Amino acid sequence: MSDAHPIRSRRPGLSLGARIIAGAVLAAIGGRRRLAPARRSRPECAPRTEFTANNPPAGLPTALTTGQHLHWSRCTSPPTARTGYDCAAMNAPLDYRKPDGRTIDVALIRRKATGPNTRHIGSLVLNFGGPGVPGVSGLPERLNQYKPLLDRYDLVSFDPRGIGATIPVRCGKTADDTGYDGADACAEHFGALLSYIGTSHTARDLDLMRYLLGDERLHYFGVSYGTALGAVYAHLYPSHVGRLVLEASVDPSEDLNEEQVSQVKAVQAAFDRFAAHCAARIRHCPTGDGPEEAARRMARMADRLEKTSAPAGGGRNLDADDLAYTVSDHLDLGTDGWSPLARAPCRADRPQRRRSAEQGRGRHRIR
Repeated sequence: MSDAHPIRSRRPGLSLGARIIAGAVLAAIGGRRRLAPARRSRPECAPRTEFTANNPPAGLPTALTTGQHLHWSRCTSPPTARTGYDCAAMNAPLDYRKPDGRTIDVALIRRKATGPNTRHIGSLVLNFGGPGVPGVSGLPERLNQYKPLLDRYDLVSFDPRGIGATIPVRCGKTADDTGYDGADACAEHFGALLSYIGTSHTARDLDLMRYLLGDERLHYFGVSYGTALGAVYAHLYPSHVGRLVLEASVDPSEDLNEEQVSQVKAVQAAFDRFAAHCAARIRHCPTGDGPEEAARRMARMADRLEKTSAPAGGGRNLDADDLAYTVSDHLDLGTDGWSPLARAPCRADRPQRRRSAEQGRGRHRIR
């Protein structure tokens, strides 16, 4: 195989790594400790406490468990991770039914806890959803959302199988093409790997990760599809579950079409709540006097953007798909997204109004 998707013979490692004990609900842990006045040592300067787990995943050879150590070093990519982050590669079986066979490297990233050593608990493993969202580039992009947890936890994420630097699967016209040319293209270039990529395989990678990070139990934060991954992990390893946060849980009983319908219903309900708030609380609300008027205005705007995109600054244009994703992204923020969402249609409208008197532009005004 090429360097783009390294699969190789297993190599022995050394000993164990840092303990994961993480959680998203800080209140459950209690208040901050105060140092006794007579104590002169500074715990934040003390050596970092390292922990060891004593429950390795069953059925794996010792070369992958007690014989493996995560070698953390400064990240070289992506550029956003070159400062303040550590990266490592975890050696895992390609096929968990044949744990003594070929192995893969699972790419990991870590942001160390910033609080005093006496408050350090362990690591919180995050998956940002998709399926298809890489964790190595995703953690730097989303760090601000989780920064309060750094007082007590290392934040850890990873590239699941088939994504990023972990046996990446390409589905473009060529094996190096990052575009999507259909499922047949995936099978043509990487058909030998596809049977080893999926939620159950990634859940087993999580349990090996838990052990190598040094935790008796996995403490995990899953977003969107990451909730399905967390649920499968809990099903496979119920005795290894620690604090488990499943945000916007995915119903595992739904097929793809049912899941998409559920998502549409959820976005529509969130938009209706926003439209009611906007009509009641925001002067000159751009979505009108309530959910029904808001739906009509958004439909008209989408129809116009479908025909002619609107300038969005920086040489970019806004089309109907961009409008849908923008609205959905703002609604994902809950009430925090309502105020900027109420301003967004106004901003889209202004450049069009300035151009509406110009002839020959072929632009439509957005209302």
